Amino acid sequence: MRRLNLIMIFIGVVTLTLLARVYFLSIKSNTYYEELSKQNYIKRIYKVPSRGIIEDRNGTALAINNLGFAITIRPHLRSYRNKHLLDETINTIVEHFPKFEKEKLLKKYKKLDSPYKHDYVKLIDYIAYDDFFNKYTLFNDMVNLKVESAVKRHYPFEKVASHIIGYVGKASREDIKKNPLSKYSGIIGRNGLEKYYNTRLQGELGYKDVKVNALNKEVEILDEKEPSVDNNIKTTLDIRLQKYIQSIFKEKGGVVIVMDAVEGEVLSAASFPELNYNIFVGGISQKEWDKIRNDFNHPFNNKIIKGQYPPGSVWKMGVAMGLLEHGISKDFQVYDTGSFPLGNRNFRCWKEDGHGKVNFRKAIRESCDDFFYKASMKVGIDNIYETMEKYGFGQKTGIDQIGEFIGINPNKAWKRKKHKQAWYMGETLISSIGQGNVLVTPIQIARYTAFLATGKLPKPHLYEANYEAPKDVEYNENHLKMVQKGMYDVANHKDGTAYWHVRSSKVKMGAKTGTAQVVSIPQSEKKRMKESELEYYHRSHAWLTTYAPFKNPRYVITALVEHGGHGGSAAGGMISKIYNKMVELGYPMK
Repeated sequence: MRRLNLIMIFIGVVTLTLLARVYFLSIKSNTYYEELSKQNYIKRIYKVPSRGIIEDRNGTALAINNLGFAITIRPHLRSYRNKHLLDETINTIVEHFPKFEKEKLLKKYKKLDSPYKHDYVKLIDYIAYDDFFNKYTLFNDMVNLKVESAVKRHYPFEKVASHIIGYVGKASREDIKKNPLSKYSGIIGRNGLEKYYNTRLQGELGYKDVKVNALNKEVEILDEKEPSVDNNIKTTLDIRLQKYIQSIFKEKGGVVIVMDAVEGEVLSAASFPELNYNIFVGGISQKEWDKIRNDFNHPFNNKIIKGQYPPGSVWKMGVAMGLLEHGISKDFQVYDTGSFPLGNRNFRCWKEDGHGKVNFRKAIRESCDDFFYKASMKVGIDNIYETMEKYGFGQKTGIDQIGEFIGINPNKAWKRKKHKQAWYMGETLISSIGQGNVLVTPIQIARYTAFLATGKLPKPHLYEANYEAPKDVEYNENHLKMVQKGMYDVANHKDGTAYWHVRSSKVKMGAKTGTAQVVSIPQSEKKRMKESELEYYHRSHAWLTTYAPFKNPRYVITALVEHGGHGGSAAGGMISKIYNKMVELGYPMK
């Protein structure tokens, strides 16, 4: 009896197992296989939105999409039986568009085609509308070929504002992993606003779910969603001003920034030499790339945010604020003889025979190095660092551009960490005049100049979505007024370092010149070498940073001329012309 019970139990278990399996196959798996079958006859076709247009503040288009056509070819034409059809199709393309090479097109087709591919193979991404239009009927009637609409990114102003606008390029596999939409658009922002606001500009995909038959032909539309259309960007740039600045900048390399001192809106920002980024949209030859890469003036580098330069004397206004904050009397004076010995080194003033008796206002007006040497010894580098940090140095400004550098605002801790060395008194002296280890970007100087003009630190931005209210900075109002008077003198007093170079301006401005050494002058040189005596790439960089109108500050213009020598002579005339152009364009200057 016991054995019979065991046999019955075994039969029962086997029966239940078989019934469970039948249930799984007939009921539970039905949903799974039903979904698979749906995929066999329902196809989702994605609709790619047109990339958003980038406009200037007045609605002028800076980046657009040119209309054209793409050519796709029927799949599965690689077989021996269909090879002649493939050859005929590609021969027709090459005949009418000789710039395409047959071998390259064949190679691309074979790479993209496969036995499992049912969609047409995109062989040519873009042919301009005007080039293709009169051939449209011919190609549209071809059995093994399909013509589709296509767009290509275009920058109508070519070099103008190129570093700020940026460009798009073909999306790589890595790009697609991070940004799936780029798989369908085929492009992605590579630099500038195109990259920073890529998500907004590319928009959102639409789709169409269609029922297809066994031959992959559409039978019925089941569901449809249109792609997004509200993906344009209206920037703060004024392309009229930008074009004008490009026309008057005659030097090899440098930067010009025009910014609203109150709100932080960037009206113009140019990094020279500029590039026509249209060459990157469709791909660039190795020869062209090598020419750009090997140019000593670094045209590919966005110097507005990535150029790191010694600030020279444009650093002095902030240092003056730091000296006053940390115990130096507003009545402090020095007697400048042209040099100041410390240890075994002689620290020279730029003026060979010195400036005589110098106070704060005169030190800024005539850019007296000796004044800052002697005053900085009393305060020390850590106190100067503390003040300059408040004004945004050694940190990003937050401008809506990719890869902004922070420069160097040095102190004792920085040197210990960076070089594992102690800080020397001589380094404090040269840092106080914006040399030595100090490095800044032009956008940092523009922002800091806005603070000197208004008492607040705005965030530079090119699109309203990146706007932030200006930052309050702790300072003594009397100290700032003293610095502002010195900056007024720079442009309006006959002994000011920019006076003779900005007289043509229709607008009263506050200003500061700067000469930033690229190479140090040997101590054996008894006299300061003239810039003209140096090789071009050894000459100092020239700074001039300004704000206007002086009594009611609204705008900042900062210029850096690489290897330009003296800031006033290199940039004074240019900045005066820019202010005059702004008056002509209707910018308020009262």
